Amino acid sequence: MFDVLIIGGGVSGISSALILGSAKNKPFVVDKKIGILTHQKTSSLQEALLNNAYGIMPGKLGSAILEESKLHLTEMYPHVQQIDNEKVSKIEGEFPKFTVFTNKNSYATKMIVLAIGYSNTFAIEGLMHFVETHQKAAPEKQRIQLKNTDHKVAEGIYVAGTLAGWRSQLSIAAGSGAAVATDILTLWNNGNSSQSHDKI
Repeated sequence: MFDVLIIGGGVSGISSALILGSAKNKPFVVDKKIGILTHQKTSSLQEALLNNAYGIMPGKLGSAILEESKLHLTEMYPHVQQIDNEKVSKIEGEFPKFTVFTNKNSYATKMIVLAIGYSNTFAIEGLMHFVETHQKAAPEKQRIQLKNTDHKVAEGIYVAGTLAGWRSQLSIAAGSGAAVATDILTLWNNGNSSQSHDKI
């Protein structure tokens, strides 16, 4: 049983995993099991060239960032379980017991973070009733988002990045994933506002 399972290995998903992973020594996180399904094939970063993202040297390829971010997560926070090459098809249950079905396995989790793209090919059974037209994308692109209030779709279900209704910009997606992680940390800390920082 995961305490949280992140679906998506793009910018918002990995950002969320990095924040949650970095909080491992906090008393309210030490016993938490965190997982991430790191499917990246449909990430917008696959074709991106980054020249205007804070902290990233101009000319960096998005495809390189995708691979490096998984390595970063592995090296810094190996306790975050990465599940590669699996795509989610269905979600059943309700908080605090969901079952996430992929093309290969099923996983039990207390909470879910959806951090996949905003393509209208979204087809996760059990979540289709949350789908609506993306509020910030050009109508002709036919993008979608999940109905949410401040990233929360329903009890125990969060959404981050473009699927949460944000524009397709690396910095925005990263911030959205990090915001979801701090909301989960706050929840784990009995509602006391929480974040995770390292200091010199």
